[in-house]
Amino acid sequence: MENLICSLRELKFTASDEKTMSFSGYGAVFGNVDSYGDVIEPGAFSKFLADVKSGAQPWPALLSQHGGWQMSAEDLTPIGVWTDLAEDGHGLKLSGELADIPRGRDMYTLMKMSPRPAIDGMSIGYVAKEWEPRSKPEDPKRRLKRIDLIEISLVTRPANGKARVSSVKGEMTERDFERLLTQGAGLSRSEAQVVINQGFKSLMAMRDAGGELAELVQAIKAREQHLPR
Repeated sequence: MENLICSLRELKFTASDEKTMSFSGYGAVFGNVDSYGDVIEPGAFSKFLADVKSGAQPWPALLSQHGGWQMSAEDLTPIGVWTDLAEDGHGLKLSGELADIPRGRDMYTLMKMSPRPAIDGMSIGYVAKEWEPRSKPEDPKRRLKRIDLIEISLVTRPANGKARVSSVKGEMTERDFERLLTQGAGLSRSEAQVVINQGFKSLMAMRDAGGELAELVQAIKAREQHLPR
């Protein structure tokens, strides 16, 4: 089994039931030379994906760090399931859901960290079934024509910067909202806590009900595009 490591970037949060701990993105990108010198060709996953959806092949496992050293049952125990796998013009598009277990919750927390995710890599474990070898020195080592997936892992260190996680679904936390009020609207932390705990009426008691509050409301509205949906 071989591994292809890709990076996770541009994590976004959308309003959803946080208990699902869902995310989506690309596990591989077509036409990009990876750190091992290989290129995945469009269509490389199509046979495997058709077999998965017909039941002829099992779904790939969702692991953490490729199962570590694979020395224990915990190493090889999945941390969730892949809920959808598909090819498009960009690459291998996937959606997954982390399990409500300690390692699943830990991974979800690490993916949601600010100012950047602590976990920023994804890696596929695969078997190359068909490939075209290098014919000239400047060519990739292999052009992978057909791939069977064994597992797809969330990992710490990325090597291929063109794969992306496009969304991590979850409710906005109190900390997220406080950060929006302080960094986006310019409130102090104590003022933000008043808004969170007691609402705008209490804030109005602290500030004039005139221009300053109006400016605050406008600033918050201007930042609405950053709220999770």
